[in-house]
Amino acid sequence: MNIPQGQPAAVKKPLLVITSQVVRGGISGRGLVFSLERLGHSVWFLPTILLPWHPGQGKGTRITPNPADFSAIVADLVASPKLAEIGGVLTGYLGHPDQAAPIAELVKAVKRHTPDAPYVCDPVMGDRTDETDGSLYVPQATASAIRDTLVPLADIVTPNCFELSWLTGRKVTSELQALSAARTLGAERVLVTSAPALRRNAIANLLAGPRGAVVAEHAMVPDAPHGTGDLIAGLFLSRHLDGLSDEDALVRAAGSAFELVARSVKKGADELLFAEEQQSLGRPMALVSSRRVLETASRA
Repeated sequence: MNIPQGQPAAVKKPLLVITSQVVRGGISGRGLVFSLERLGHSVWFLPTILLPWHPGQGKGTRITPNPADFSAIVADLVASPKLAEIGGVLTGYLGHPDQAAPIAELVKAVKRHTPDAPYVCDPVMGDRTDETDGSLYVPQATASAIRDTLVPLADIVTPNCFELSWLTGRKVTSELQALSAARTLGAERVLVTSAPALRRNAIANLLAGPRGAVVAEHAMVPDAPHGTGDLIAGLFLSRHLDGLSDEDALVRAAGSAFELVARSVKKGADELLFAEEQQSLGRPMALVSSRRVLETASRA
């Protein structure tokens, strides 16, 4: 965005991120905090669990806060007048189903201070693989808590195809099925990451918004590191708060994620290289196509 000479750039409001924390790698909280700060936001970060690395990198110890302790720190935040600083909330991976209720109270508290602060729920719970139709990688009680407690509060929900199918109880193998399922969630915007693409060897991100549906599509990068779903959710939130249209915010978010993945894979990395390739977060050069989706039939 070009700022007219002599005019200061608008100050971006802090964002509250509630998700997992790893020691090594760029998934979840580590990547989100870095990316959002790179885009100009201060970030409040509340970890839901501590892991040494992404579980796909190997077995590791999991440290989950005691539910009473987690509720206590949330209560501290709810009671703080500084909560009025927050301009948006993003939640992701939960370490325990009992975390959902206090998180919901924290989201409501933010909105009491700032009613138009968007809440993004990234329902991190499972995924498909090339060999299977997908499965949960969190306990069903945790997935149910996300579905029943957090998703109904969200302004923006960002499931992948498996998560969308699990949340809605619908089959999602085509673009129109994804769009139809997304419309049943009730959120103002639903961003389906890794949605069914029209082109071969492509990745699509489908956004069902208040002014229609749009898809951002780009080439698939083989052996992509983990963390792209978290990243797109955060980038879309930031671009949305910048005042971009849904289509522009989606294209910018998808372009940054695609470029960061491609550059990381080219260097042989097994994690996203946020620090080395941070220019991709601000001004991506990657080619991402976008198109509108007719949805009359999908609303049946």
